[in-house]
Amino acid sequence: MSAIPQSPCHCTSESIALDFHGSLTIALAGNPNAGKTSLFNSLTGLRQKVANYPGVTVESKSGLWPLPHQLPPARLIDLPGLYSLDATSLDEEIARDILLGRAKEIVSPDVIVVAVDATNLVRNLYLATQLIDTGQRVVIAMTMFDRAERSQLKINTEKLSDALGVPVVPVVAKRRRGLAELSDAVVRSVKERAENLPVRRQVALVNADQREFDSAQRHSALIKRYAFIERIVSEAVDTHDDGRPSLSERIDRVVTHKLFGPLILLLVMLLVFQAIFSWANVPMNLIDQVFGALADVARNHLPAGILTDLITDGIIAGVGGVVAFLPQILMLFFFISLLEDSGYMARAAFLTDRLMRAVGLHGKAFVPLLSSFACAVPGIMATRTIENPKDRIATIMIAPFMSCSARLPVYTLMIAAFFSGQKVLGVISVGALIILGMYVLGIAVAVVVASIMKRTILKAPAPPFVMELPPYRLPNPGNVAHALLTRSTVFLKRAGTVILAISIILWALVAFPRAGSSPSGPEADKTAQVQNSFAGRAGRLIEPAIRPLGFDWKIGIGLISSFAARETIISTLSIVYNVGDNSDDKSSLVGALQNAKRADGSKVWTPLTGLSLMIFFLLACQCMSTVAIVRRETNSWRWPLFMVGYMLVLAYVASFVTYQGGHLLGFQ
Repeated sequence: MSAIPQSPCHCTSESIALDFHGSLTIALAGNPNAGKTSLFNSLTGLRQKVANYPGVTVESKSGLWPLPHQLPPARLIDLPGLYSLDATSLDEEIARDILLGRAKEIVSPDVIVVAVDATNLVRNLYLATQLIDTGQRVVIAMTMFDRAERSQLKINTEKLSDALGVPVVPVVAKRRRGLAELSDAVVRSVKERAENLPVRRQVALVNADQREFDSAQRHSALIKRYAFIERIVSEAVDTHDDGRPSLSERIDRVVTHKLFGPLILLLVMLLVFQAIFSWANVPMNLIDQVFGALADVARNHLPAGILTDLITDGIIAGVGGVVAFLPQILMLFFFISLLEDSGYMARAAFLTDRLMRAVGLHGKAFVPLLSSFACAVPGIMATRTIENPKDRIATIMIAPFMSCSARLPVYTLMIAAFFSGQKVLGVISVGALIILGMYVLGIAVAVVVASIMKRTILKAPAPPFVMELPPYRLPNPGNVAHALLTRSTVFLKRAGTVILAISIILWALVAFPRAGSSPSGPEADKTAQVQNSFAGRAGRLIEPAIRPLGFDWKIGIGLISSFAARETIISTLSIVYNVGDNSDDKSSLVGALQNAKRADGSKVWTPLTGLSLMIFFLLACQCMSTVAIVRRETNSWRWPLFMVGYMLVLAYVASFVTYQGGHLLGFQ
């Protein structure tokens, strides 16, 4: 591949002597799918942090960008993607206000770096020319330059820079090519501010906030701007088009086909879940053994008493029971990152748009719903890209039906206890099919609920959905690794704080009030202790209501505790069943569930009970964080309470039908 040409600003470390004190604030802007995330990760590495913009719940990502010439690292702000300064959603409004210096509590950027896709210059330069018109310091980072070269596009960056009046620097983020030139261009732009911008001379410019103009004026300005962009691109770019479809176009003929596309999507999901179950067993067992050994060490070296019980049965059993599922969660995010980075997720959005429009949802609902497979909280936050308030509320109301990563440990525990080792056709594990079924069922229920809402309380026509399909590309290992590191950090931080605190509280609720010794022996002591504890009393209180679902009072304790965080039912059951107290086969939670019996000798847990519990967790809103974020996003308690109520009723009915219907059919 040919070398990337140097930026026309001719910036070198010897030529710059900048009289500047303090660090720069740089905004990174660009269209969605323009390579902005890859560029941000390459510029900042691991020097990043994620928070929320002041006063709103839209995620903010910033990092430190090392600059040359002995300057302190710059603060680089990765803005939400936007196509123009004529914002139509909250995400775009936030990005626009920061770029134009209107955002309160956020420092105006010293320089704006605009990521422009070299393979789609006309579309991407629309935002760039708008920002140039504002008179701010702008540097264009021409991303995906290697792909443009492979497409035989010959881009004269000097001509393009002269026409725009700002530095244009070609970069290949994943290979770190052009990043030094980009840094020099940013530093140079602070020292030498461009004047007499060509865009201003040649186009009847409009104010950046185009809402001041009527429809005719905005349309006229848009045409003039695109005419200017097309002219300078035609002068600066030599295209070689032999008329043959590109590789991406040829792949899309199959992947986005009306019949084959959905089948391929289902096959991809099945392969992902099959891989998760096949590869995660070894590390999960290893983590389980480590925590078991840690509990044994604590029990053998600490004096018997309530403090030792807290450490072994509360902290180690509670936290270890959840951390053991980290490998599966990371593998799920690994595959999601691969699919996103390769460009396939955009095709999945295209395929599901037909389904969403059929039930009255906006096509933009796909991204929030997809995010909800990781966690409903960022998924609900992502609905701010949806302009219509009724469409946005409808998407929020169904987002918790997507099987988030916190449900995965529940599914996995039930499968390990009752469906482990079973195969279909001798190849596909029953567990993978059950997980796929849970995900598909959640989507199906969400579609039905959305259809009902959009025809009743949230009736409104869905606007057209226009989206770009980015070209297929090899996933960036750095992006994938960073996504996994971020997710594991978040999970372990949650395990070390929220889940740790809940485990300690649950242990206390199970350990108090203390029961006296029983003449029947230690096992009877443990049973009496749990049954008469505060947690046991709460579980017995709701047992009559949950008994038709196949649940006893111990499961009831788990249902109550899981409202704080879904995955805490694992640590709750570990504590309630006193997992790890013996060295026999009951030392694992799976073994404890398989061997748990009622007073009459019948099994507490059966495959039908496990399936009923999975259905309940799939459909119920068992998450305090989700309720809190819905309250914040809707600015009302009406919608979160409505969501909790209707989802609880739906979960109860579905679980009841599953358990009672299964019994009628002869299943156990």
